[in-house]
Amino acid sequence: MSYSARALLTLALLAIALPAHAQSDYPNKPITLVIPLPPGGTNDIMARAVADKMSAALGEQVVIENRAAGGSGTVGTRQVAKSTPDGYTLLLGYTSTLATGPSMYRNVGYDPRKDFAPIGLIASAPALLLAHPSLPVRTVSDLIALMKSAHPAFQVGTPGIGTVNHLAAILFAQQAGVELQLIPYKGSNPLITDLAGGHVKVGFNPVPVSRGAVESKLIVALAGTSLKRSVALPDLPTVAESGLPGFDAVLTYGLLAPVGTPKAIVARLNHELRSALATEEVKQRLQQEGADPMPTSPEEHAAVIDREETKWSALIRSTGLKAE
Repeated sequence: MSYSARALLTLALLAIALPAHAQSDYPNKPITLVIPLPPGGTNDIMARAVADKMSAALGEQVVIENRAAGGSGTVGTRQVAKSTPDGYTLLLGYTSTLATGPSMYRNVGYDPRKDFAPIGLIASAPALLLAHPSLPVRTVSDLIALMKSAHPAFQVGTPGIGTVNHLAAILFAQQAGVELQLIPYKGSNPLITDLAGGHVKVGFNPVPVSRGAVESKLIVALAGTSLKRSVALPDLPTVAESGLPGFDAVLTYGLLAPVGTPKAIVARLNHELRSALATEEVKQRLQQEGADPMPTSPEEHAAVIDREETKWSALIRSTGLKAE
C-alpha cells in the first residue's frame, strides 16, 4: 500500500473513531435542559424532579434553562429542535407543545414526530372534574343527567382556551352527548376561586392547584380524567369508569433531544432518567403534584407522542380551535 493510500485510510479511521470517542466520553460538560415556558409552573417541577438525580449519575450538571419565548412553549420548542444534536441541549416536552400546539398555532416550525429524538417520559398527570358543593351531584352520571336537562347549556369553567383541560371539557361534552357553555379563565387559580365561590358550578382543572380547595371541602372532585386511577388519588374514580368508557385526557411530560442525537447518548440519558424515576424521593415529589411516574423506553415515548398528537389534533380540527 502506498504512503498516500495509508494516509487516506488513517484519516478515514479517525473520522469514524472521533464520533464514537465523543459518545463514550459523554457527557464532558454541563447539559442544558430547556423548559420552553416561564419558571414556576408544573413543567419546572417535572424537570427539576429528575434533573438533580440525573446530574449526580451523569457526573455533569443538568442545568435548567427557562425560555419563555411565547406561543405557549412552541417557540422555545422550535429552538431546541434546531439546536446541535450532540446531547448537550435537551427539551422538557409536554402535551401542549407536542400534541396540541402544532394544530393550535400556524407554522410552529417543527414536527413533533420527525424533529426530535424522544428520550423517555417523566410522568403523566390527570385533570380533575370539579363541582361546587351546592350542586346536587356527587357522581359523573349525576352530572351528565343534570347537564342533559339544563336549558340553556350548562356552564363549565376551564383554564384558558386550547389547554388540555379545555379540550377535556370538549371531549366530555362529545362523549356524554351534552351541550356546554365553556367559560375560559386566565389560568387555574382564577377558576378555583370562582368554583369555590360558586360563580361557576363545574370545571376541569389540574390537580396541584385544586387539591387544597378539595381537601377543605370548598369544592368537590367528581372524577379524574386519566384512563386509570391516579396513584396520587387512588380513591377518586375516573371519568372512564363513571359512565364514559375510554375517556382519557392527561398531560404527559418527557425529555427529548434534537433528531440526529446519537442513539448511544439517547440510551444513556434514558437509563439515567429511568433510574431517577425509580427512586422514592422522585416518586413522592411527582405524586405530590398529582402526577404518576411514567418510566418508558425511547420507542414507547415516541408512540405516546404519536398517539396524543393524532387524538388531540383531530379534536382541534373538528372544533376549528386556533390560538390567538
